[in-house]
Amino acid sequence: MVYISSWQEYQDAAEALYAKSPNKTRYVIKWKAAEKKLVLKITDNTSCIKFKTYSSVYLNRFETLNMSLMEKMQNKRAAPEVVETARTPEPSATASTTTPSSIPTAASGGVKKKKKPKRKG
Repeated sequence: MVYISSWQEYQDAAEALYAKSPNKTRYVIKWKAAEKKLVLKITDNTSCIKFKTYSSVYLNRFETLNMSLMEKMQNKRAAPEVVETARTPEPSATASTTTPSSIPTAASGGVKKKKKPKRKG
């Protein structure tokens, strides 16, 4: 097991290891709250790469690596950002008289249940 001290080296090595053998690669994340330590480990049974940190600075980088590896594991690519053009709304038959403020929602409480009367005896 090799601890890599540079984040960029770890990220490159982790992605290369996954690309080399995607069916055998395992990715483990350990958070030790008592020590406030984050340990990342990726292995394919022949080589093992680890990274540990006590700093919260790496959390955004860690999230980026996680998303990158998850996309690769799911065989997906990052969705390109789509810019929507301004369109005029088309009138629909269902939007006639109801307004959004008159529809009960969970935030407004909705409909309350009636209490059953108590039985005597």
